[in-house]
Amino acid sequence: MKRALISDVHSNLEALRAVLMDIRAEGITEIYSLGDSIGYGPNPRECLDLVMRFKVAILGNHDQAAMVDPKGFNAAALEAAYWTRDQLESGPGNTAMINRRWDFLGELPTHYLEEPYLFVHGSPRDPTNEYVFPEDIFKPQKIDALFNALQKRGGIYSFQGHTHIPGLFTPDYQFVSPEDCDGYYKLGGTPALINVGSVGQPRDGDPRACYTILDTDSNSLQFKRVEYPKETTREKIMAIESLSNLLGDRLISGR
Repeated sequence: MKRALISDVHSNLEALRAVLMDIRAEGITEIYSLGDSIGYGPNPRECLDLVMRFKVAILGNHDQAAMVDPKGFNAAALEAAYWTRDQLESGPGNTAMINRRWDFLGELPTHYLEEPYLFVHGSPRDPTNEYVFPEDIFKPQKIDALFNALQKRGGIYSFQGHTHIPGLFTPDYQFVSPEDCDGYYKLGGTPALINVGSVGQPRDGDPRACYTILDTDSNSLQFKRVEYPKETTREKIMAIESLSNLLGDRLISGR
């Protein structure tokens, strides 16, 4: 069985639609979202409405920021979080739909276990907020702690997002990028932390939307990139005073 794993849509409707079209072309019907459906981008309501249809959805820190005052956000992220909250509170649509979106956000779990797979937004140790960057392979104590947390939660493989950088971490302090494995990786029996990449705001230098396909029959991964009309999303962001132009510009550079 194949499952599409997406993360960090960040209210980028054009990217999400392009990825969903690619997922349908792959014949995949089960989609797991690993958080941050909203924040940064111009279409939070529309993106939430699509994510609410998925089989599994996890809480991300920007999803959480729509409900409670965010902590540790930079100025652009903070302003975008408050703007997103206003959109969800007062946007078009009947009261029932507005309430449904808030109920959906409020009920999102911080993690989801489907042995041997654990699904989080940040990390097995801190499912919502902890970043795991490629350079963390040079912090063996952190990597050891993450794999210990994964084991304690009952998983062998952790799927996550948050950094917007796709790739795979191994217990021997290696980071395997999609380019290193030509986009495919056989998991085998060795534990791994897998970042599925970002649909709506990639930051690995490739501006195309990114998601990951998990084949549970072969226990293998495929990292996929999808083109989408980035300028359309950028122009929407530029037209919204409460969203920093940086959030639009970085879509073009993939940074």
